[in-house]
Amino acid sequence: LKDGYVYDRADQMIKHCVDGKCIELLKKDEIKLRGIHNYENICAALAATETVATKEQQLNAIKNFNGVEHRLEFVRELNGVRYYNDSIGTSPASTIAGLNAFDENIVLLAGGSDKGLDIGEKIAQKVGTLILTGPTSEKIENATVIALGEMQDKKIDIIHCTNLEEAVKMAKQKAVTGDVVLLSPASASFDAFKNFAERGNKF
Repeated sequence: LKDGYVYDRADQMIKHCVDGKCIELLKKDEIKLRGIHNYENICAALAATETVATKEQQLNAIKNFNGVEHRLEFVRELNGVRYYNDSIGTSPASTIAGLNAFDENIVLLAGGSDKGLDIGEKIAQKVGTLILTGPTSEKIENATVIALGEMQDKKIDIIHCTNLEEAVKMAKQKAVTGDVVLLSPASASFDAFKNFAERGNKF
């Protein structure tokens, strides 16, 4: 590893390396933010603040930072299940990025008003339970079913709900310890909300 603050993908830890010797600072599981881009940003933040904060202050700040609102924002952990608000995921590309941030089994809340969809393959790869609301529900389901047809031994529980409140309650029923419940709709919010922020706050 290079000198400086680095994210070691092999053992999923942030480390501080000097002259080839590395000290382990944070495990991925200690960080509420998700995604390699965020771990690399944390490395930059550690380097930028090392002269103005103690290591303890730095690490406490990182562990307690929930992220920016509505952007893979950690909401809470309940019964061993972590809930993340990615309401800004209004397009398939942004939802795919959100799905890629997790290795855990995902209960995905998706659907809304149409923006054009091409996300079935990624859902088929990453999601265990798909909970759908809004006008895009059928399109997302159809794309996912087609993608599943090309995969062997993979099944997804697909559930339709009438609104976000019902979807969250269903997610709570379906999720088990170790799962992630992710609101990342791959759709605009205008079918039921003023904007993505109102949808995220409702979640």
